[in-house]
Amino acid sequence: MDAIGPARLALIVAFSLLGLFFTFVSMTGVIRLPDVYSRAHTASQADTLGAGFTLAAVALAAGWQGVGFKSVLLVFFIFVTNPTAAHAIARAAFEAGIVPWTEGDERR
Repeated sequence: MDAIGPARLALIVAFSLLGLFFTFVSMTGVIRLPDVYSRAHTASQADTLGAGFTLAAVALAAGWQGVGFKSVLLVFFIFVTNPTAAHAIARAAFEAGIVPWTEGDERR
């Protein structure tokens, strides 16, 4: 192999696949879930993990040059901003009077 060893390449592939999986779960949840609260929940958790794993794969592939360091900074930024944005959306929906979905509710 060139500059990337087999173990590092395996980690890059694993992190990329995990990122793809969690992004797909987030996308499915946003499409399928019934209300804004459930959608904000799945978007904040699964999307954060998907972006985190993908950026971790980028950081491993790039090394500790500029791109890898910026990817690590982006991971920390996403881990702070995604849940904060989801909380702000849910709070705004609550203050606007949007009632959470309950079992047996006709809205779907």
